[in-house]
Amino acid sequence: MSKFPIHATSSTDRGTLQINVVSSITPIPIQDAKITISVTGAPETPIEQLTTDRSGQTETVDLATPPLDLSLSPQDIMPYAEYDLSVTAPGYDPLVITGTQILPDVKAIQDIELTPTEFKETSSSIAIPYHTLYGEYPPKIPEAEIKPMDETGEIVLSRVVIPEHIVVHDGSPDDPTAPNYYVTYKDYIKNVASSEIYATWPESTIYANILAIMSFTLNRVYTEWYRNKGFDFTITSSTAFDQKWMHGRNIFENIDYLVDTVFANFLSRPGIRQPILTSYCDGKRVTCSGLSQWGSKYLGDEGYEAIDIIHYYFGNDMYINTAEAISGIPSSFPGYVLTIGSSGQKVRQLQEQLNRIAQNYPAIPTVTVDGIYGERTSEAVKTFQKIFSLPATGETNYPTWYRISDIYVGVSRIAEPE
Repeated sequence: MSKFPIHATSSTDRGTLQINVVSSITPIPIQDAKITISVTGAPETPIEQLTTDRSGQTETVDLATPPLDLSLSPQDIMPYAEYDLSVTAPGYDPLVITGTQILPDVKAIQDIELTPTEFKETSSSIAIPYHTLYGEYPPKIPEAEIKPMDETGEIVLSRVVIPEHIVVHDGSPDDPTAPNYYVTYKDYIKNVASSEIYATWPESTIYANILAIMSFTLNRVYTEWYRNKGFDFTITSSTAFDQKWMHGRNIFENIDYLVDTVFANFLSRPGIRQPILTSYCDGKRVTCSGLSQWGSKYLGDEGYEAIDIIHYYFGNDMYINTAEAISGIPSSFPGYVLTIGSSGQKVRQLQEQLNRIAQNYPAIPTVTVDGIYGERTSEAVKTFQKIFSLPATGETNYPTWYRISDIYVGVSRIAEPE
């Protein structure tokens, strides 16, 4: 395996990167953080220097990447560029992230948490591992896709619920030195999808793979797989046992939005309560009985929809199901898009949440809490959408509603850990 020389500007493509910096103690944006970007392996030669605004965000910058074609078929050459980020802010410990992955023609989003100096953070760097389609990782140990229902204590939940958080053990199950990370469910899925497939692939392929990732995860949640074995975590980051999650890695805007749109979905078979433990592999270096990642890419190229890809690999009786409940949310989506002219209690709840979020993100204008979706509310929603990488329509659709709920819960701390 080798890296493409991204300084060879005559043959490089371009990707984009936006960086968001918040406090690790409370999710408040950090203004005036300084970020220096350099090519991984050449920290002495900075190529960009950025400063965060009052929403903790940098401008979006263009960065050189290898050619797009390298990510569209299996290669021995790294199909993405790697950059290092050195981050400082007054009152916070500095942090260096190495290996932020930039693909051509898609926007990368790098979220960064800085620890206030008084907390004496011991770790000052994060190294992002190679993508699973490029690096060498152990293949998944085969498991049955449906866990036996007659084993005592095996199934502990009566219905499928989207958890607010999951605990990720960053190593193999039996490694007591590996740290546990408390991660929101959606952030976990976005991280795994960005680590397991390339964001340059067709949308139907990305959706099919996200469905497999979510269903696998929810099977671990539903069956309490590791807790029933005496462990204190939900899932591991080991590809031999579960799926790859990378602490501190960047995600990609299209994956980010797609997960927000479909996060309550999973895969089911008729008569089976539990989400299916959907196996998948790259389909080139490793083959398996489930979904082939590269194979699903080629099917997407041929115009297959996500459900067609799922049926191709798992059979025609597999279908897309939706969880009965979502944990940790103040109020469920009203079932229709809120826009100018909408009114009622759901609009009032939205306005209350936006006003609370605006205390931490002052770029968002405050609104009158009157239950009427007027121009001011639309503008507040549009500003929120811009900050959190959603299409800036000013309308509150499903992904916008739940992203507002997520941020509201985070800044108000109304949700208790499960």
